Parts: sequence; structure tokens; C-alpha cells
Amino acid sequence: MDRKILLIYTGGTIGMKQDPDTLLLKPFDFKQILQEVPELRKFNFQIDTISFDPVIDSSDVKPSFWIELARLIREHYDAYCGFVVLHGTDTMAYSASALSFMLENLEKPVVFTGSQLPIGMLRTDGKENLIDAIELAADAGPDGHPRVSEVCVYFENELFRGNRTVKYNAENFSAFRSANYPSLAEVGIHIKYNTSALYRPEQWGKPLRLHTDLDTRVAVLKIFPGISESLVRTVLSAEGLRAVVLETFGSGNAPSAPWFLDALAGFTEKGGIVVNVTQCLAGSVDMSAYANGDTLRKAGVICGYDLTTEAALTKLFVLLGQYSDNKDVRELFRICVSGEFSQKK
Repeated sequence: MDRKILLIYTGGTIGMKQDPDTLLLKPFDFKQILQEVPELRKFNFQIDTISFDPVIDSSDVKPSFWIELARLIREHYDAYCGFVVLHGTDTMAYSASALSFMLENLEKPVVFTGSQLPIGMLRTDGKENLIDAIELAADAGPDGHPRVSEVCVYFENELFRGNRTVKYNAENFSAFRSANYPSLAEVGIHIKYNTSALYRPEQWGKPLRLHTDLDTRVAVLKIFPGISESLVRTVLSAEGLRAVVLETFGSGNAPSAPWFLDALAGFTEKGGIVVNVTQCLAGSVDMSAYANGDTLRKAGVICGYDLTTEAALTKLFVLLGQYSDNKDVRELFRICVSGEFSQKK
């Protein structure tokens, strides 16, 4: 297959230009991308573009957007060797995580990138991010298979596993971090792949499977000193709620107050799912390390290991959409399906 890349513009800062009259930022016609980034003409492969209409601010991203994007990739999957998704930075980690669970048996790169400054500005980081992301998406190994065969985020010279990233900085060009998993590649004078960190299919040629039934009856509950009983019980009693991502302290600790543990136990005993993830940027949940963590385990809380909140949330969306029985979801959630958490040895 001739090397062809599909560039999908969904919205975000990277696709903005400053109006010369009003000085306001407005999306430009992405069919004119070669005029904005003439360097793309130097690639010796075909680059096609598709733009969402209308484009969206990433703050407005919702599951229906992920479904549309996933279906678009499946529709063009056989015709292209890789995909670059231009996306606003605010929810990029959520979208990359969601797609990593929605695209089962993915064997081609889906590289999310964007910028902190519009591509039409002199000091933009957008051009370099775009050019590098395209090169990464098009790169093949000696065996002819893509070097990257997973959903990724590329920003400021580093390629990360998509479901391991969080937006870390709102102002610097290095906007993303992957604290619990090494970068997949570093781009400098040469592209240095971290081969041991890259996902490689055990068997190539499996058909792409799409999971677009998403159940969003999930809440995120962040623990903080002084959290009230009424707040916790209000969240856990929300109508139709099936699962909660519980953001805890340190290695998975939370208050030991009887009312708090009773509330959690009451929710899990009725079939509700509670996943324990840490508020810390780096590190993993270990509910056997401290007594307060162990009480959560006894209340029926599931260990989220070193999952990001973004990955835990979107994985629940996908699993709840596939299975109506929460018992199935509880068991399947513990299985690592796309490198989203570190396996215990």
C-alpha cells in the first residue's frame, strides 16, 4: 500500500488564524493546509485532510464526538497507513484515552497533536508538532509494519501512549506528561523510538473492532480534607449511577470515618463500581500499603493501580456500554487491554 496519511482536524488552537481586521482567532479552511504549512509538500507520501464541520472547542468534547471520530477512522482504516488527529489540548488526554479503548485490534498509528499557539502565529509550536506527528504516523519498520500501532499523543518532541497522558501545563509548549509510563519516542535530529515501550500486536492482520456503545453513568469524586457526608451521599445516590472514579490521597488512601465507608459499601453492595485512582500525578494505588487503603478494599472498592482519571473514566464508559451487568464490568476492568496501567509482576 502506498503510504498515505489522513489528517483529521477536529478543532483547537492549532487550526486558528488571527483575523487581520479584528485580531480575533478564527478557524481557517483546512483544505488550505499546504498553504499554511508548505513544508508538508516535502513529504514523499500523500496527505489527505478531513475537517469536522463545524469544528469544536475541545472544552465541548463529549462522547458523541468520540463516536464520530472512531467511525471516521474505521471508515478510512484500510485506505491509510496512519492517522493524525488535530485536537484542542484541554481534553486531548480524554479523547486519546477513549479512542484507545474504542478501537480494538488497532494496528496503525492514531496520533493526537495540537498546539499552544495558533499555527498562523510566528512563534507557533503547531507547525513542528504537526510535521513531526505526520512523520511518526507514516513511519514503518523493516518488516513493513508501522513502528507505532496505538493511540498516542505527540507534543513538544515526545510521543506518549494516549491513555497514559494528562495535560500538565496550560502555558508551556510541553503541555503533556506521562508520569507512569516512558515516552514512546523522542524527536530531535533523529527519531529515537523506545522499542520496549511500544505496543506490538502478537498477531498482525486482525480486523479492527469498534466499540461505540458508551454508557456515561459515571461520576468522578475527588476526596479532600473536610469533605462532607452530604456531598458524598449525594454523588453516590445520583439516579442511574453505575460507577464512580474515586480520586484518593497518595497511594490510595481516603478518610476512615464510618459514614464515609458505610456510604461506599452501601453503593458497592447494590452493585455499584468504585475505582480507586490517586490524585498524585505519578505513582500507583496500593490499597494494602496503609490501613486506610485497606478499609476501602473491604468496602468493595477496586484498585485502579496507576491509571489516570481520564483513562479510568473512559474505560468505564466503554465497558459499561458493552455489558449491562456490573459484575462483568468489575472483572473486565481489572484486565489491561491497551497498556493503560502497569501490570503487577
